[in-house]
Amino acid sequence: MFVQYLPAFGLIFAISLLVSLAVAPAARWLGVRLNLADRPGGRRQHSGVIPRLGGVAMYAGFTVAVLATLFLPQSWFPSRLEDAKELTRLTGLLIGAGAVFVFGLLDDRFQFPSRPQYVAQFLSALIAVAFIIFIERIDNPFNHGQIVFPWPVVGALTIFWFMGMINTVNWLDGLDGLAAGVSAIVATVLAIHMIREGQYSVALLPIALIGATLGFLPFNFNPARIFMGSGGSYFLGWALAALGIMAGAKVATVLLAMGLPIMDVAWLIYHRTKQGGKPGFNGRDHLHHRLLDIGFTQRQIVLSYYGFCAAFGAAALGLENRLFKLIALFVLMGAALAVLVWASKQPVGRFHNGRQS
Repeated sequence: MFVQYLPAFGLIFAISLLVSLAVAPAARWLGVRLNLADRPGGRRQHSGVIPRLGGVAMYAGFTVAVLATLFLPQSWFPSRLEDAKELTRLTGLLIGAGAVFVFGLLDDRFQFPSRPQYVAQFLSALIAVAFIIFIERIDNPFNHGQIVFPWPVVGALTIFWFMGMINTVNWLDGLDGLAAGVSAIVATVLAIHMIREGQYSVALLPIALIGATLGFLPFNFNPARIFMGSGGSYFLGWALAALGIMAGAKVATVLLAMGLPIMDVAWLIYHRTKQGGKPGFNGRDHLHHRLLDIGFTQRQIVLSYYGFCAAFGAAALGLENRLFKLIALFVLMGAALAVLVWASKQPVGRFHNGRQS
């Protein structure tokens, strides 16, 4: 049945892709003009001055495409009549994504300390809750039922989910093309899941995100000509968190596809706290930075992340049994932990272009 909606899917993808492609050069020019750019030094080891307004392109591509589903003839798109609350959630998606994007732009300009950032993330999660984008129940992996949470747990779990996803994408944005490419993979997994479940109208949203990220990637892939900045990483993290819930609270699916970056965040928080430092400190102890220091190239690392996330995303789609999906999640955690421990023990410069020196 989904075949009849392929033109709608293609239209939304094309709109988001073309808008992102068109806006990225303008955002690059604007970043230079406003001096919103990163310079080499410290944990930044790129060459030259690179603008960090790339998030404008992704946000514009996604937002224009989503608005197109509202203002173009409705006969072109799948009906939303099956869920009376879908428009409410769609409104919340646009407001919440816009709010974190604007804050991210302000952070790109003023470089806020961690506390205002956490406050903004917390408030953005409350926007989601206000527009009924929350985690109310999850599938029970041990039977065919569901676990329904009481309201205090719903609020706490939803806030933790949004703040966790925002920080995961924000911390992932350390190598050219890494955060945007991984986000595109996760959005693809969500789109396939929604289409398979018959959520055709909702599937337009991750498709819009796929187009927006792919339109940005040619400018961001190594060697990058523009960075996404906090505006882009905040937007992507919030959007992925919201779409994971709008897909039917498929938390396990998103966890599998984003497993390696999420484990890296957990490892960093544990390691930095153990060393007496601050968990939110910006350093070169992220997994992708460690791999770079060890001697792998940016492209090798980024493509390996893509493969890892795509493989476990495919596993999430292929495993129908809830228990098997839980087992796969533990396997992922073990594999990611093994990589993290191995990378932490390797000396700097052990490899050259991925080959042992």
